[in-house]
Amino acid sequence: MSDHPEAPVAPVEAYEPPYYVAVFTTVRTPNQDGYSETNARMEDLVKGIPGFLGMDHAQTPGGLGITVGYFRDAAALTEWRTNAEHRAAQQRGRADWYRSYTLHVAKVERSHGFSRA
Repeated sequence: MSDHPEAPVAPVEAYEPPYYVAVFTTVRTPNQDGYSETNARMEDLVKGIPGFLGMDHAQTPGGLGITVGYFRDAAALTEWRTNAEHRAAQQRGRADWYRSYTLHVAKVERSHGFSRA
């Protein structure tokens, strides 16, 4: 079901606030031609942005997908948002891959985590 089978089953660690999150929630169309390749490229591309902290993904059996990107500061998030290759992928997503999506951007003011030893 996931486009990220090699991803570890663990959330991105809790970082010291403040930092930013971009929550991208999607419902995809049946036409996914080229999606996996573009998605993999976007993941590689965002990892090269200074201030990128990590990414979590979830997909429901019903087709709702959620990706949360974590960024150290607003400048890192802006660099990702304005990247030309990312902008082209966004256009392709609206034209072909997404039936609907929402994007929420927030500044994290509190963060903590837990891991069983």
